[in-house]
Amino acid sequence: MAHPDHYELVFRSPAVGEEVMTVHRTEAAGASGNPIYEDETGIVRAEISDQGEVRMVASGGHQDVRTPVSARPITTS
Repeated sequence: MAHPDHYELVFRSPAVGEEVMTVHRTEAAGASGNPIYEDETGIVRAEISDQGEVRMVASGGHQDVRTPVSARPITTS
């Protein structure tokens, strides 16, 4: 399966409920060889496998990264 260009990362928290963030594929690859995706600010970074498994990647020191409950590929027709 090819890696999509964009994903929606879905997070849940008691205070906010469901929060959805769009990330786009970069040229970088993570430790597992899968592409790194990031949001428009470059702060939220995630390595996403072709099976939709997500490993969040810290973009700076002292960052407390949360793991999303799902990653939904965004497809264009």
